Amino acid sequence: MYPRANLGDLSGLEEPGAEMVDGGKFDGAKAYKDSKVLNMMTVRELHRRYHDETGITFSSMYPGCIAETNLFREKRQWFRKLFPVFMKYVTGGYVSEDEAGQRLAQVIDDPRCTKSGIYWSWNGNAQQVGFMKQTKKDDKIVWEVSGAGGSGGDLFENQFSGDVMNDENAQKMWEQSAKLVGL
Repeated sequence: MYPRANLGDLSGLEEPGAEMVDGGKFDGAKAYKDSKVLNMMTVRELHRRYHDETGITFSSMYPGCIAETNLFREKRQWFRKLFPVFMKYVTGGYVSEDEAGQRLAQVIDDPRCTKSGIYWSWNGNAQQVGFMKQTKKDDKIVWEVSGAGGSGGDLFENQFSGDVMNDENAQKMWEQSAKLVGL
């Protein structure tokens, strides 16, 4: 989905006051995606620099599309209302905030997640479409989404993108970030 993450040559890290890491003009959606790539690059650099010496496990994760957060606060109201419905019933990729938190806890606690330098994801069968199910709670009838793909699923090691695997940019990002914070 556009805009795509694109770090360019990281020239924005070298320009005081740059709006974007690639030196371009600010774009909120691209900034979010760029920050995810930079986060994964940081995890890989931490793993490369410190894992063997310390034994610390460095991981990143994709919890799924959490469609009802403030991430979309700058979008129009109609989008903020329809996007979760679209994710639940059309793509099946909806993940609740509670489930995303459970996934984070799993990465911290699951013995399978002791491998360092990994990008964790869940296979929730995003092709499965959710349906409404009527249940009773506290003597009230409540409609809930059931069976939406993206929820549940099995933990797996996801593949990093080419941008994340760019070791030259990762080292440049690390050095420039250290310089910016005075290390």
